[in-house]
Amino acid sequence: MTQLIFINLPVADLAKSMAFYEAVGFTNNPMFTDETAACMVLSDAIHVMLLTHPKWQSFTAKPIPDAKESAQVMLCLSRDSREAVDAITEAAARAGGTPDCNPRQDYGFMYGRSFEDPDGHIWEVMWMDLAAAQEQMAKAS
Repeated sequence: MTQLIFINLPVADLAKSMAFYEAVGFTNNPMFTDETAACMVLSDAIHVMLLTHPKWQSFTAKPIPDAKESAQVMLCLSRDSREAVDAITEAAARAGGTPDCNPRQDYGFMYGRSFEDPDGHIWEVMWMDLAAAQEQMAKAS
């Protein structure tokens, strides 16, 4: 069986967060969605569970940090091209996210941008030419 990743994120407004994630390319799986949580699917292996604060707190007693004020993780997605990196970042901006919350990265063989969702969760999006990256590393050795 293929291993799956489920990223769980606390969200203040479930409907707003669902609309944001749909706007950047996720689809909703209604089988795992109710008034307290939504399963947003990016690929066969990557799912994001958007959890209302009360639902989140049913899993842990730890406080929910304000992701707009502090960062604990940056979630990274790969894309097939530079243009695809730009497209998802621009879609995030149109949907109410914050584009380029971290500096753009352009190393020639690797290109990356970032965005924050409405709750402040940071997504890094990157493209890499693996052959060029390997060649670059071989030259550095």
